[in-house]
Amino acid sequence: MSGESTGTAPAHRVVPGRPRSAARPEPAVRVPVPRDADDVTRAHLLVAVGTDTHPFDRLVGWLEQWHEGTVEQVGLTLQHGHTRAPRVPGAVAFLGHDQLQAAMAGADLVVCHGGPATILEARRHGHLPIVVPRDPGRGEHVDDHQQLFARRLGAAGMVALCETREALFDTLAAGLADPSRFTVAADPDAADAQRAAVLRVGRIVEDLVAASTGRRQRARWRPWTRTDRNGERR
Repeated sequence: MSGESTGTAPAHRVVPGRPRSAARPEPAVRVPVPRDADDVTRAHLLVAVGTDTHPFDRLVGWLEQWHEGTVEQVGLTLQHGHTRAPRVPGAVAFLGHDQLQAAMAGADLVVCHGGPATILEARRHGHLPIVVPRDPGRGEHVDDHQQLFARRLGAAGMVALCETREALFDTLAAGLADPSRFTVAADPDAADAQRAAVLRVGRIVEDLVAASTGRRQRARWRPWTRTDRNGERR
């Protein structure tokens, strides 16, 4: 092709005794894991409500209603935690860490609650998560930190925030029509960056909770020290 060099690129000079510095991996667009030939035409949706002991019947019920009209189009994994088992294929109470990683990698779209660790994990896998935060007024959590946190991320364009059934259904329809709208640059090997992000998230959550109660609360959100069955700090 005109204008392109056809010569061999010069080799990099290596100084004896000096170790070559490792190149920093560049963020990459998420590449879904391969699927069976019979399943390539179906979109895959992962729903994760985390491990909080409060039921999240609202989100699970919305997904049950939505899936009735998309059974042929969508393969579903719905991790429902302590919520009643939904009447859909692919329902599972909990996912182990490796199972969650595989589900994230194989999903076209991810719907989750407003848990900071779940949101960060979805973004680490290259997803723009569709987030439905838990509402303490409905008995879905002890306070409103998920709502405050998810709204802040939604305003920053870091999540697709859905607080009503209509918003969720419209967003899922948009995702099925064009899944690429719900992808972000992924950097699976950036463990140090992830830990730093977790610390930043913790500070944001603490500030939001303190602001909502009108007083500075004692710090209670710390980086992961142990994980639960979903690989998420409880």
